[in-house]
Amino acid sequence: MLYPIKVIDIELSSPLVTIENLDGFMGLQALVRLHGRPIGYISAPVTAGKISAKTLSKLILEQHHQKIIIHLLEKGLFKTPPPTGWKFEDLLDLPPLKWTGDWPLVTVAVCTRDRTDDLELCLNSLVNLDYPHLDLLVIDNAPASDDTEKLTKTKYPQIRYVKEPRPGLDWARNRAIIEAKGDIIAYTDDDVIVDLGWVKALAKVFAEEPKVMAVTGLVVPYELETEAQVLFEENGGFGRGFETKRYQISPDKKLPWSFISTPWIAGTGANMAFRRSLFAQIGYFDPALDVGTVTNGGGDLEIFFRTVKEGHLLVYEPSALVRHCHRREYEKLKLQVKNNGALFACFVREAIAYPNERLSLLRVTLWLVIWWHLRNLFVSLMNASKWPRDLVLAELRGSAIGFTTYQKASKIASDIEANFGSLPSLELPENAALPQKPQYPGGTAVQTLELTEAVTNPLTDVTDYSSVRLFVTWKGSAIAHFDIPNNYQPISATHLRQLLSEKFGLKLLNPTRNISDEFRAAEAIAYLRRYYKPAEKTQFQTPLSLPINVSVSVIVATYSRPDDLHNCLTQLTAQKSPRKVEIIIVDNNPDSGLTPPIVAKFKNVILITEPRQGLAYARNTGIAASTGDIVVTTDDDVGLPSGWLEKLLVPFNRPDVMAVTSNVLPVELETESQWLFEQYGDGGLGRGFKPFEGTGDWFRKSWRYAVPAWKLGATANAAFRSSIFSYPEIGLMDEALGAGMPSGVGEDTYLFYKIMKAGYTVAYEPQAFIWHRHRRDLPALRRQLHNYSKGIVAYQLTTLLKDGDLRSLILLGIDVPLWHASRIKSRLKGQTDYPINLVLHEALSHLPGPWSLWQSRLRVQQEGYSEPYIPVSERSVH
Repeated sequence: MLYPIKVIDIELSSPLVTIENLDGFMGLQALVRLHGRPIGYISAPVTAGKISAKTLSKLILEQHHQKIIIHLLEKGLFKTPPPTGWKFEDLLDLPPLKWTGDWPLVTVAVCTRDRTDDLELCLNSLVNLDYPHLDLLVIDNAPASDDTEKLTKTKYPQIRYVKEPRPGLDWARNRAIIEAKGDIIAYTDDDVIVDLGWVKALAKVFAEEPKVMAVTGLVVPYELETEAQVLFEENGGFGRGFETKRYQISPDKKLPWSFISTPWIAGTGANMAFRRSLFAQIGYFDPALDVGTVTNGGGDLEIFFRTVKEGHLLVYEPSALVRHCHRREYEKLKLQVKNNGALFACFVREAIAYPNERLSLLRVTLWLVIWWHLRNLFVSLMNASKWPRDLVLAELRGSAIGFTTYQKASKIASDIEANFGSLPSLELPENAALPQKPQYPGGTAVQTLELTEAVTNPLTDVTDYSSVRLFVTWKGSAIAHFDIPNNYQPISATHLRQLLSEKFGLKLLNPTRNISDEFRAAEAIAYLRRYYKPAEKTQFQTPLSLPINVSVSVIVATYSRPDDLHNCLTQLTAQKSPRKVEIIIVDNNPDSGLTPPIVAKFKNVILITEPRQGLAYARNTGIAASTGDIVVTTDDDVGLPSGWLEKLLVPFNRPDVMAVTSNVLPVELETESQWLFEQYGDGGLGRGFKPFEGTGDWFRKSWRYAVPAWKLGATANAAFRSSIFSYPEIGLMDEALGAGMPSGVGEDTYLFYKIMKAGYTVAYEPQAFIWHRHRRDLPALRRQLHNYSKGIVAYQLTTLLKDGDLRSLILLGIDVPLWHASRIKSRLKGQTDYPINLVLHEALSHLPGPWSLWQSRLRVQQEGYSEPYIPVSERSVH
């Protein structure tokens, strides 16, 4: 899990600049905004403590150019276009859209209980809101002390303080309804920091559309500093997307599956607002739900459900933005996840209140239990879930409890009401419009819209119709039409502009221009690239390299190959590097006496011995003795080009990168066996000429397919941050895997596997290639392939037995046999020259894999495990 992550906003109406001073952060999550309106997120790894403006520009345009274009088109529709229509470049400098109508009085209510540190941050943001008519209200819910009262009255005299003695968040929300002075009541939580324009974005929807009864908004993370915060956000958080959404049905209709199966899509209680008159029609919040009751949640979802079920319009508007302080501690996150089971308490409540929805609620319940919870558990068992298994189980337990809590909570709420008295009844305002029976139920209104005029007027004469067919004209000629479901409601000008921009896109600029959609898009993107091009000429002033204070240890394990070792050391000592480089040779056959004379020829090369045979043993011994910040591993039979070492180190400028691998190319292809080996797998030892990464997301990409860690390369050409060898979840190489053991190979692949499983990045950097001399004769090649095939099985069984990764069984039982069969088929069809007898040899060589792994494990138990890696700073000095 990669954290901390820096959270920022990027406003596109300001010049893009390089984000600096990011030392200590693993990555960046930026909320991209255009004139304050959220467009979407971009995420980027930190490189050398910064992220360049060039990188930001590239990511923003790659991921969000379409949303930027739509927003610009909405601005263009607000203005009267030139006679020939807008040119795209003209839209870029148009001013942002502004509401020119009256602003209603809005009551902002913060319901809190004994969390003054969080509350102070929240209130600081509220008193700085950009809104002319505010009524700020703190509801102190059954406090255990008077700290909240003191804070509010002492530091924030402009905020009204009200104590609500009845315990429960929905009691506090109901008290806010009673105390509110505004016609609009906006709710937020005490662990939220509201955006400067939050209330304006909410109020604009209510002001422009009198029929809207509820508005929810976007909730983004205030910080992503801890594992718990990153986990919560990566698994959905409170975000509900960046598109405006509208939810409404006729009062006599059943809720659609899309809503009833995921009621949380409508929003969250940390960011919601209502017309006060709504509660006179549908009643108060249900005090048997949410925090402070045995249900521990669901009050917000229930009011959304009831609002839509009763036929009212609820709008999700992402421009109404707040920032939420996610739980920093893992145990608090676990409790929060468990409390998600309150959804089922909400379902019980709705089943009681709306008998015609009971069958739908039962279907949804079964779907959520089987598809959501049991599927999540299954995916977790397959090691393909970002959500740790204990959180999956906590949510499952909470759901089981949720079915039983509503009845108990309802009784407690009744007892509280008996003790404190009933809430006062609410009356509709005198000017409240009562629903009118439509003249044409189920009918479709016909309207026209002329694109040469500004789209600033709503469609108001459509309230007798359930839908509108809108004919779009350009200079009086009809060019298109589309249908708008309006459910007997007016259609606001803002909604019209959104629909037109999304439906027709760049065709709105000059509909009669006879060019393809692809050309329009390419032209617009080209303008965007020029417009949002950063001021910096280059991403970095000098070629990127790792800081020279980062030291390196190079580990070469050898087994009685003096000639190869001499060549390797000659090229290794010739590497030019500005940093401290420590070279360690590990003699894995010290009895031969062949290695010391070779090492003695090279100044400052360290020789250590490891008598236990096995490449993992030897490398672990070298790693444990190393003192470098980076540990590089290579083999004694490779050739090292000039500049290899420094190129291999460059990706470590990113703190999320814990390992780097690179290409291994054949130094010669002179024999049949060398040529055949280059056709093995994905190309011998080579992994291609394009950089790529293995990450935690890649690790969990599929529950069906085992993570292809072998595609990342091998420790013949790899580097690691030395610190990872002391991490409990990673550690040293597995001694039972690799050359010199019965298992054959796999120690490097399993190390890559563990790094990615821990959430870190393995970067493949092809520029740091090395040369390798493949086996020259067929018997040697067959032995090598025999070891590879055994090692595949040994590695996969290790992930099964040590990590519980069930995907390995699918790979060994299905994917590997199918792979061999496809290779035989390709040979029979003449698509490859790889011999069938070698394919069969590889396939049969899988069979001793389990036995070889068992023998390797026994040998490790007999010979002992490697000494653990102790960080240099913790080593004793004698």
